[in-house]
Amino acid sequence: MIRLAINPLTWTNDDMPELGAETPLEICLSEAKQAGFAGVELGNKFPRDAATLAPILARHGLALASGWYGSRLLERDVEAEMEAAEPHLALLSAMGCTACVFAEVSRAVHGDRATPLSRRPVLSDADWAVLAPRMTEMAGRMAARGLRLAYHHHLGTVVETAAEIDRLMASTGPEVALLLDTGHLVAAGGDPVAMARRHAGRIAHVHCKDVRPDVLVRARAADLPFLEAVLEGMFTVPGDGMVDFAAVLGALAEGRYQGWLVVEAEQDPAKAHPLTYARMGHDHLAGLVSRAFAP
Repeated sequence: MIRLAINPLTWTNDDMPELGAETPLEICLSEAKQAGFAGVELGNKFPRDAATLAPILARHGLALASGWYGSRLLERDVEAEMEAAEPHLALLSAMGCTACVFAEVSRAVHGDRATPLSRRPVLSDADWAVLAPRMTEMAGRMAARGLRLAYHHHLGTVVETAAEIDRLMASTGPEVALLLDTGHLVAAGGDPVAMARRHAGRIAHVHCKDVRPDVLVRARAADLPFLEAVLEGMFTVPGDGMVDFAAVLGALAEGRYQGWLVVEAEQDPAKAHPLTYARMGHDHLAGLVSRAFAP
């Protein structure tokens, strides 16, 4: 089953809390439902215990699709990482999630507004030899809890490019799944259609983010930090940029993908009216889903 969700970044930003700081959680949730979505991902205004969160989401008729976890497996072993992740994993499990958005954030620069993307970390062979087996082991432990580790490649982190995603998939066991993020991959110079086909059996979660090509060109030319590129408007919702979502969804359908498609577009809500863009992203995807995944 294909279901549509949205990340609350449309209303309120996790990396830059000043964006949308005045917008309460209730507005995020009510407008997500108004836009037509069936689910949401976690954001910084969400309560982190299921007993509190479940009735809030139920009141809005929304499911929890997943939530971001930043790991440091390059810096600590699996035992320590599992201990650090336990509250997050427990919440996802209790809320009925089947995948955990998982990204390695050791050495990452995506949250540093002074460091350009050209200076993001790159793994050595020795680093890969540490990270890959730890991630495979952690994914196995998470699977025992009913959660797939859905690896989120991300600008400014150690797994950004198509080649790095391919190496991660080749270096880890099948327990490690992939979160395909169309916007991050396009901005890193990759092809989400080719990636969807290449790793069809491993994709467990999809972030549907569009890219404004003119802003991407300017951001690359100026070598902007990640968050500065976001503020310039590099990302937007499906249907408002350069990503061919019909082709992406076609490739996912060929690979028999089942799961969430999550609209996620970091924008300044003062410039990009959240409900307007939420509806735009939902309606664009919904029309394509009905054709790509038709019985």
